[in-house]
Amino acid sequence: MANTLGISSPPSWFLHSRLEALAKPSSTARISFRHVGPYTTPPLRPLAARLSADLNGEERSCPQEPVRTLLIDNYDSYTYNIYQELAVVNGVPPVVIRNDEWTWEHIKYDLYKENDFDNIVISPGPGSPTCATDIGVCLQVLIQCKDIPILGVCLGHQALGFVYGARIVQAPEPVHGRLSEIEHIGCNLFTGIPSGRRSGFKVMRYHSLVIAAESIPEELVPTAWSTSVRTHSYFETQESDMRRGSFVNQTHNFQPFGDLEGAGLSDIGVLNDKERSKVLMGLMHRSWPHYGVQFHPESIATCYGKKIFENFKRITIDYGLRSSLQKRKMSGSCQLPNGFQRRNLLHNKAASKKLLHLCVSPTLTPRSIDAKYLQLQWKKIDCLESQVGGSKNIFCKLFGTMNAENTFWLDSSFTDQGRSRFSFMGGKGGSLWKQITYKISQRSEMTSKSGGYLSIQDVHGSVKTKFLEDGLFDFLDKELRTFHYDKEDFEGLPFDFCGGFIGYIGYDLKIECGASSNRFKSSAPDACFFFADNILAVDHSNGDVYILQIHDKFHSGSNFVRQSCKENSWFSETEKKLLSLKGIASRKLKMQKTQGGSAQCRGTFVVDKSKHQYIKDVEKCLGFIREGDSYELCLTTQMRMRVATINALNIYLDLREANPAPYAAWLNFSRENLCICCSSPERFLRLHESGILEAKPIKGTIARGSTSEEDECLRLQLEYSEKDQAENLMIVDLLRNDLGRVCEPGSVCVPRLMQVESYATVHTLVSTVQGKKNSNTSPIECIKAAFPGGSMTGAPKLRSMEILDSIESSSRSIYSGSIGFISYNQTFDLNIVIRTIVIHNGEASIGAGGAIVALSKPENEYQEMLLKARAPTKVVEGHTTDLDNFDTAMKLAV
Repeated sequence: MANTLGISSPPSWFLHSRLEALAKPSSTARISFRHVGPYTTPPLRPLAARLSADLNGEERSCPQEPVRTLLIDNYDSYTYNIYQELAVVNGVPPVVIRNDEWTWEHIKYDLYKENDFDNIVISPGPGSPTCATDIGVCLQVLIQCKDIPILGVCLGHQALGFVYGARIVQAPEPVHGRLSEIEHIGCNLFTGIPSGRRSGFKVMRYHSLVIAAESIPEELVPTAWSTSVRTHSYFETQESDMRRGSFVNQTHNFQPFGDLEGAGLSDIGVLNDKERSKVLMGLMHRSWPHYGVQFHPESIATCYGKKIFENFKRITIDYGLRSSLQKRKMSGSCQLPNGFQRRNLLHNKAASKKLLHLCVSPTLTPRSIDAKYLQLQWKKIDCLESQVGGSKNIFCKLFGTMNAENTFWLDSSFTDQGRSRFSFMGGKGGSLWKQITYKISQRSEMTSKSGGYLSIQDVHGSVKTKFLEDGLFDFLDKELRTFHYDKEDFEGLPFDFCGGFIGYIGYDLKIECGASSNRFKSSAPDACFFFADNILAVDHSNGDVYILQIHDKFHSGSNFVRQSCKENSWFSETEKKLLSLKGIASRKLKMQKTQGGSAQCRGTFVVDKSKHQYIKDVEKCLGFIREGDSYELCLTTQMRMRVATINALNIYLDLREANPAPYAAWLNFSRENLCICCSSPERFLRLHESGILEAKPIKGTIARGSTSEEDECLRLQLEYSEKDQAENLMIVDLLRNDLGRVCEPGSVCVPRLMQVESYATVHTLVSTVQGKKNSNTSPIECIKAAFPGGSMTGAPKLRSMEILDSIESSSRSIYSGSIGFISYNQTFDLNIVIRTIVIHNGEASIGAGGAIVALSKPENEYQEMLLKARAPTKVVEGHTTDLDNFDTAMKLAV
């Protein structure tokens, strides 16, 4: 079956086979084919009949008749962008399978016996069509299905050339996240699309390999080329060029907020000099309805991308639809439960109805004896924040004693330009309070089999531990489904969080989201959350402060009355404490600066890898990119220092002043001897009560200038940097894909693309991606579909994570994961853990890194890594006695 959420990556031994291929090129075998006849053979269609019929300049409208597509995913991170576009163009979502998920016999049965599909699309993907593990069943599909319309994109395009004998070679240079102008012959795939230089037809390219034009056999016809070897950055494209057919201009009323032997790398050649001026960008079969495009029509930056999919639909209809009208009207877009056969969805109405029932999100109807009927009590104190000296004073007065043990603070310490509005804080609470701690099992570390140990500590200190066979995300999903509530309770609140889980998800939980393995084990827990039932919220736009408390409406037991009185007491006592803070705006609370022995700490930060090794790792990444195994790799490292009795709260208070950020956070899990001081500027994913999902990826960073003139020059340098634009565009397309897996067809959009945001120490390039969540998808499924954040992995995500695991020398642990809340009312807001100090068992650690793309320069990447670590490192060094400046603090391990 096709599992679209927790998908497993290809066999993790792909890296070993790659390395063996490099070491022993002569030992690898090329894939060879026996050309066999198609399953059925329709009459040959003349080539002339498939050239554009638009000879008089008339453009045919896209037919409204539904078309069913089988979309074969080559483990790519852009497949669901194609899915979204096909769902809109075809009038029905395609069925998505992985290239090793169905056998050819299974596909043949569904195509020719059941007539389930009208056409096939073969997705992009990492690697080469010469490698069986990269291309899977796609080559057999291309050979056997000669009478079915097929469109291959990027890797799929290369596969079309390869099966007929064309050579796959390295491109003149790897091109990822960059645009090219295209000229074409006017075949029916390009009907209604202009051609040539300055025509407005610019496309996004993500590839390191190409089909050698001189090797194209007689069966295939070249249809498109790049107009020159030169590529274009996004902002070179005029606005008028982007108006027709570009997905960037989609607008929505969203609020801002097996049988084949593998071949080695030695089989791939290099383009000769004659082929370097223009690169082949399109192919079609001379007789069969098979087409390929090297570029990515589904990209945010491709012009006329939607038109290409509309033309492919028209080609399919003209060739003749195979599926019945009833099947073409069926959606098939639900996420399938484990063990459910997709054919049931296509052919069995009763099974389809049952499947839809299983997909529906929880309602307020009781489902089990574990159901909790939560009731919210809240009160607003108008304009209090400014009267008490800010949210820092509130936190320190109410939660800063006793080293702020078991406290949290989701701290919007940077609210300029409306980037974040609310802060949430609290400590050990009422009867519903608990701390959950999750550690991945040793078995899960080495394989994609999920599972781990969960400890739950209640408010009285009692701890229970159990093994979760299905992992943390499954546990959280079940927990959210037990919560029942009345929406009227939080009517009038201007924010989503009303109580629930606050904490972090560590990067290594990628193992539950499709990654093949974790090479290293985190010393800190892989996830920790408080279930917060007593919360303070601060609205920074007007200074209002909210007191919130939740309890179980139907709680019973001998201690209920006593506990109820205690909770009412907390509510009133908290209000009194807040009001008592009035009038101290001119006084600063000194308490948090005098407790603890920060000055006792001595030592220097040691980076896990020397400068020489880090640069060598950048070069390794560039090698994988050149060979087509990744488009972008987000390489990171860690720096560490022993900190003994350092006061972690002091560290955080200084960090928020030195580097204020909209998604900052303080977490203190005292039972785990773990404090997290985070000053993240990046949102991972938010789910609003309206059902709108939003991601705000950051890719592209440059230091601030020392003068206003220099600062503006650096800002413009970042904004128009082709390298940084390429980084950002690749991750935007990746996030569109991740949201596309769980959002309604046609709803994913990019309201803000590559805008510069400025912070205390850096300028960053930020985009906003939004989509409307499917009604049958749970909040946890949304998180799982996108975790880890693509800005910390690269693309394609699964292959890139596997490569990075082989290069990096330690677990990222909490760094690169997410901090935030998951509310009982089915909303959440999570950041990306960057610019963060983790203090665990007497050691402070800081993670830093950057995206490696084809345009990267190793020395520059090393300097960018140091730049990103500078603000948190300076804060820690300010609490030591023997560190004078950042450079001396950065003692590199050799």
